Amino acid sequence: MKYPFGLRAALIIPVVLVLAVGSAGLTSCQSEAGVRRDSTRADSGTAVAPGVQTDSAASAWVPRPILVEPDPAAVRAKLAADSARADSARADSAAMADSARADSAGLADSAPGGQRPGARSKTARRGTAPKVAPRERRGYQLTPADSARWPVKGPAPLPGALLPDHRIVAFYGNPISTRMGILGQLPPNEMLPKLERTATEWAKAEPGRKVMPALHVIVTVAQGKPGPGGKYRLRHSDKTIERVLGWAEERGWIVFLDVQTGHSSVADELPHLVKFLERPYVHLALDPEFAMKNGGVPGQRIGTLDATDVNHAAAVLADIVERKRVPPKLLVVHRFTQRMLTNHSRIKLDPRVQIVIDMDGFGAPWLKEDAYKFFIVPEPVQYAGFKLFYKNDKPMMTPEQVIRLWPSPLYIQYQ
Repeated sequence: MKYPFGLRAALIIPVVLVLAVGSAGLTSCQSEAGVRRDSTRADSGTAVAPGVQTDSAASAWVPRPILVEPDPAAVRAKLAADSARADSARADSAAMADSARADSAGLADSAPGGQRPGARSKTARRGTAPKVAPRERRGYQLTPADSARWPVKGPAPLPGALLPDHRIVAFYGNPISTRMGILGQLPPNEMLPKLERTATEWAKAEPGRKVMPALHVIVTVAQGKPGPGGKYRLRHSDKTIERVLGWAEERGWIVFLDVQTGHSSVADELPHLVKFLERPYVHLALDPEFAMKNGGVPGQRIGTLDATDVNHAAAVLADIVERKRVPPKLLVVHRFTQRMLTNHSRIKLDPRVQIVIDMDGFGAPWLKEDAYKFFIVPEPVQYAGFKLFYKNDKPMMTPEQVIRLWPSPLYIQYQ
């Protein structure tokens, strides 16, 4: 699929088609030796706040994040390495500033009449940064401006909030499609243990941070044809949704219900999901790529959502938290172009809802890092996410590589 926007091919997300496939039986996920599964102890960070009363559906779910205890020697080594990197960054910044001052002084001395002192001309002396070969890319480099934007100043997390203490590792897709992501590509008895192993890898990559496995299921799927209602979207049945919720509930995991609105709207699609979102382990995601507010066929052009749509969804979630007295909700918004999310600065933060902007592009690691810097870092909302593709990332970045990004993504999605 090609979009008429000059978007780099490696960052284009293919249109998804729903194909029915049979489901396989379930087996229990096996725990890895030496890895702790937290429950609702006071230190788990996911327990319901003291005095909060929940309904019977809420009490059936017990959160079980994965935690690898840090090694004291490794912690000291990491602190030393971080300090060395900080010293190096300060030295680089000072060197760049000295070089800039020298360039400016040289230009001021030689500026022709009428030319603004300090303006760069064709003969101006350039900086001393090393040249990069056409196919070579340096690793992720943080600028002082990038660093100043994060972490975002917002409301303090309420009791029971998952972020920022946890990292969430999610498998994305649809249980009745093999083409929409890993969640449907493997039978449940293979997919669920694979997710637990993957989440454990992330826990080992950053010992001391709890990792919560998640199932990210597309429940409203954009379509290439208008359908009976002319909305270019298909709502999946309650039975399909309940099947995925059951997998997560019995394991102490969480679920994201993903909405691709097509020609519908966020306001019209959320009401029939409220009964699921009222459960303490069920959260929400919006996909602007397939929100065709300006018309067109989903998949043939990239859609868009606005801050008003995100604020509406957040208000629905906040109301659920208030009414049902459940822990704060998560709201994930996908993004891999500038226009996919408009007016980001008008998104309202509420302690009852934690908002994650998820970098949703695929390609080589340097290309994904560029997309993260272009579309996530400059326009902070609250928290950042990062998507990994088993088939389209060549090669796929490791947990250690992703963790080193700034801000370090706290929501990780595998497709």
